[in-house]
Amino acid sequence: MLIAGFPAGAWGTNCYLVAPAAGEECVIIDPGHQAAPGVEEAVRKHRLKPVAVVLTHGHIDHVASVVPVCGAHDVPAWIHPDDRYMMSDPEKGIGRAIGMPLMGELTVGEPADVRELADGTRLDLAGLHLTVAHAPGHTKGSVTFGLPEAADVPPVFFSGDLLFAGSIGRTDLPGGDTAELLDSLARVCLPLDDSTVVLAGHGPQTTIGQERATNPYLRQVAVDRPGRGTADAPRRGM
Repeated sequence: MLIAGFPAGAWGTNCYLVAPAAGEECVIIDPGHQAAPGVEEAVRKHRLKPVAVVLTHGHIDHVASVVPVCGAHDVPAWIHPDDRYMMSDPEKGIGRAIGMPLMGELTVGEPADVRELADGTRLDLAGLHLTVAHAPGHTKGSVTFGLPEAADVPPVFFSGDLLFAGSIGRTDLPGGDTAELLDSLARVCLPLDDSTVVLAGHGPQTTIGQERATNPYLRQVAVDRPGRGTADAPRRGM
């Protein structure tokens, strides 16, 4: 399997291109602010053919390049219906104006083909089998994507802004809810095998085993599955 990832734009949001191997079809995950050049570089370097864009949630730092990337490759974008409005109205998703200089660099709106994600479905794209889990808390429409273990790699979990190395996503923006996020951690993350590689929306990769042992939020929900508690550590993401 090939996974090419890079941090993009003002928020350092991780964008990933995933393919069975170099020279094959690929899926693009979260092409955010200023991600289009990095996407094109990875496509050329690995001789990839994009077939879809999939989005973990609708915040502008994860969707800012969806329109140009989808347009350049004539591919659909997949997003949960609860976050779809943010593609056309990003300021509503963060509860404040983004700022005119930054807005001048964005292509706000939906690509020509938008498809909606649902909890528990499997997307069969580019020879990959992505399992979708609805994981609200950071936003109402946050999702994660899971890839099963393959011959050359352990299971992979694209956590978006649900789970980071040592932390979790913020919940103080519109649609955020701490109790929902902790419940999503318990429901979506705790059942995963310790060997599962976590590729988050921001920051370095980690594993479920590492986070189960050291992440104060995941440790808390392992004891308190309903998602109530007061663990305190810095949170990340928009």
